[in-house]
Amino acid sequence: MLVVQKYGGSSVATTEKIAAVAERVAERAKEAQMVVVVSAMGDTTDELISMAKQLCAMPDDRELDKLLATGEQASSALLAIALHNLGVKAVSLTGGQAGIITEKSAGKARILKIDCKRLKEELAAGNVVVVAGFQGITENASWADITTLGRGGSDTTAVALAAALKADACEIYTDVDGVFTADPRLEPNARKLDTISYEEMLEMAGQGARVMHSRAVELGQLYGVEILVANAFGNVPGTIIKEEDEDMEVRNPVRGIAHDMDVTRLTVVGVPDRPGIAAQIFHALAEANINVDVIVQNVSSEGRTDLSFTVADADFEKAKKAIEPVIEQLGAKGLLTDQNVAKVSIVGSGMRSSPGYADKMFSALAAEGINILSITTSEIRITCLIERDKVKRAVRALHKAFELEKV
Repeated sequence: MLVVQKYGGSSVATTEKIAAVAERVAERAKEAQMVVVVSAMGDTTDELISMAKQLCAMPDDRELDKLLATGEQASSALLAIALHNLGVKAVSLTGGQAGIITEKSAGKARILKIDCKRLKEELAAGNVVVVAGFQGITENASWADITTLGRGGSDTTAVALAAALKADACEIYTDVDGVFTADPRLEPNARKLDTISYEEMLEMAGQGARVMHSRAVELGQLYGVEILVANAFGNVPGTIIKEEDEDMEVRNPVRGIAHDMDVTRLTVVGVPDRPGIAAQIFHALAEANINVDVIVQNVSSEGRTDLSFTVADADFEKAKKAIEPVIEQLGAKGLLTDQNVAKVSIVGSGMRSSPGYADKMFSALAAEGINILSITTSEIRITCLIERDKVKRAVRALHKAFELEKV
């Protein structure tokens, strides 16, 4: 039996916690071959970013990747050392040593392939293989660069390795008991789900639920890897992310409430209203490797219109830098920005076959006096952009309106 486990930053935040993880891994290694993916210790990644920005407001992407990758390399080596102390054979590998080959894009690189040769040799030698998550290397062997997969990328590392190795189990361990109907820190009555479909988890993750990285869920769905999300040190069964089937629990068509406060809205004011303008703006953002969401274009007036969209807070400065030359080139009137916004969403596959969910959502927000700034939808999701300081009230109101409380 081959098991891939991942331990998040809070689970390996101190040497004491690393030692506890080692004991847990050692016990499991008695009955299974083990590949263990680890994140950086605690807030290491944030601390490294802070140090870089003390030296330069916008650090070079390549050098930042090289810097940030050291966090996971340290925690993987420490876990291997802790396993040695317990008499367990173990070896730590960087993402590159584990054969994870990525595209060249720094900061948000996608995995192109995994060469499992080294991993299989180490497993055959009886080692627990501890892999530094969140990273890989570019393909050119003569001058390969270290790359990182974006925040939360250790989840992606674990699921990708599970798929490549055809593992029997993929287990993501964190500091929460599983996937909840809402963030328990905002909604005390949030309920843990026993199962959730890939599609629903993708929407939840994409709209701010931090428990799983969206690209990890995509990989799980693509390669049929069932993913267990559970507490690293608890005895709660956790949540299984899997294909939706008839045996899944009878449930509310709305599965959960997601929120995201890592959002900035940019509005290009007075854009000439003619074909190709939006393409030029969003091409510039794509070239800068910036994801956009909640796109709204106002009705044209006197041949001009306003175009709004959101980006992650971390991409705000890069987004401004990318589109300011385009704004000048297009002859638009200017750029407005708003960092006091957030997204709140309802998610559930049952929504696609039943009406009335938008009405209930908007009514619940209206009853709380919460103004909706803009709206986007998919088949199984409705997302509203609201003022950031209203998020807690919005989450609680929607959780109650859709009857998601603990039974």
